Amino acid sequence: MKRFHKPLLPILGILILALFLSACGGQTAAAPATAAPAEEAELPTEEGLDVDLGALLDEGVPLADAPKISSIQNVSAPGTLKKDNASAVIDYSNTADGYVMVKWTGGGDAKIKVLVKGPTGTSYQYNLRLDGQYEAFPLSDGNGSYTVGVYKNTSGTKYSTALSATMDVKLKDEFAPFVHPNQYVDFNADSKTVAKAVELCKDAKTNLEKVDKVYTYVINNIKYDYDKAKTVQSGYVPKVDEVLAAGKGICFDYAALMSAMLRSQGVPTKLVVGYTGEVYHAWISVYSEGDGWVQGKIYFDGKAWKLMDPTFASTGGSSTETLNYIGNGANYQSKYLY
Repeated sequence: MKRFHKPLLPILGILILALFLSACGGQTAAAPATAAPAEEAELPTEEGLDVDLGALLDEGVPLADAPKISSIQNVSAPGTLKKDNASAVIDYSNTADGYVMVKWTGGGDAKIKVLVKGPTGTSYQYNLRLDGQYEAFPLSDGNGSYTVGVYKNTSGTKYSTALSATMDVKLKDEFAPFVHPNQYVDFNADSKTVAKAVELCKDAKTNLEKVDKVYTYVINNIKYDYDKAKTVQSGYVPKVDEVLAAGKGICFDYAALMSAMLRSQGVPTKLVVGYTGEVYHAWISVYSEGDGWVQGKIYFDGKAWKLMDPTFASTGGSSTETLNYIGNGANYQSKYLY
């Protein structure tokens, strides 16, 4: 795993160490119970087939004219293309828009997992709700063949394959997965988060102006929740309206809140989960009309782009040392895109 570059100024080393231990709840690469990289695991597709998902389970919680509301890219499950049985439904009618919809219909209270594996070989795993309601999951790997599987826990890390579907995906454009709501970036026209984004961006004319408005608001009004970081459990899913109302959250919350605000304003936004040094963290990347995908960066200060890491910018008070660290993309290693 990548370590900090040396030499570093003593004050920077102390600052970043303190931020890592507090701002991300001490979640390190050693913490997740993973026996092998998720990318190497094969997903079984035969219904009823038992599989040990130990290598894939719960890597950890990452502890790092304005458009009208009606322009929100909603998700739906029309049933045009789907696979189902008595246990689950996988609706892949909208793969061109960068997502699939999945729901559990088998009842019971066993833990249910959804695994999405795309053309890059990376396996994305999620917990699925048990109340029979659809949830949206992004197709983050771009064009190609995907396998979407639903798995029911039988004991420990053992799961039984409840339903699986394979599909060829041709996206409308590269932005499709990153403008729609999904399980981790969950919003709709009635969300308080969306209303706040409309308020903040009413005078913004470009994507970067919107980014600046949202970023400035979040780092100045959302505080890091150290108590939550100590108690948050694996499988945690951000609730952006709750974070907005509370005015505090963990890394994952910061990234999800900014992603929801910006997507609702028509700004393609990637919620990125990966590592800063050895710490599991979350940040975002946005699309700028003039610069394309601004990978992990936030604004231009006249000399250089600064990394879009709202958690560190907030907890570090945007000090020079902090901005120097988060402005160095070599300190960040992305693993998943949502």
